[in-house]
Amino acid sequence: MTTIVLVRKNKNVVVASDGQVSMGNTIIKSTANKVRKIEKKNVIAGFAGSTADALTLFERLEGKLEKHAGNLARAAVELAKDWRTDKYLRRLEALMAVADKEKSFIISGTGDVLEPEGNVIGIGSGGNYALASAKVLMDTDLSAEEVAKKAITVASEICVFTNNNIVTEKI
Repeated sequence: MTTIVLVRKNKNVVVASDGQVSMGNTIIKSTANKVRKIEKKNVIAGFAGSTADALTLFERLEGKLEKHAGNLARAAVELAKDWRTDKYLRRLEALMAVADKEKSFIISGTGDVLEPEGNVIGIGSGGNYALASAKVLMDTDLSAEEVAKKAITVASEICVFTNNNIVTEKI
């Protein structure tokens, strides 16, 4: 598993992740990058699940953004539909946190496209720890990036499937 947190603060949007890749109870890698910026459409995304699944879903999301002229809401809904109905894709057990300058979504393989209330999203094994930490930190003078990094750090101190090798992307 992994930990992803998405923070929206002061017109900045940041997605942060830890760097740990685990297989069962064994740490395979500690410096993985689980966030991606889709430059052409000014979208950022974080992924909780397997690496091969992430690459497939990032490519699909990018294709949907191209097809729908950068409309993230429409692209997210179309990706979720494909994910739920496609024989290959529906086997993927994962979550994505995606955002552009205006909206943030959680996309799941069960067809959910959720736009959570508030300005923070947390997914993955340490997602709830990061979410709680970020919500508390939102009332401070910290920037969106600082909130996201501190939230992952807190999650890494609680969740055994999360480390403190933090990667961020921002728009």
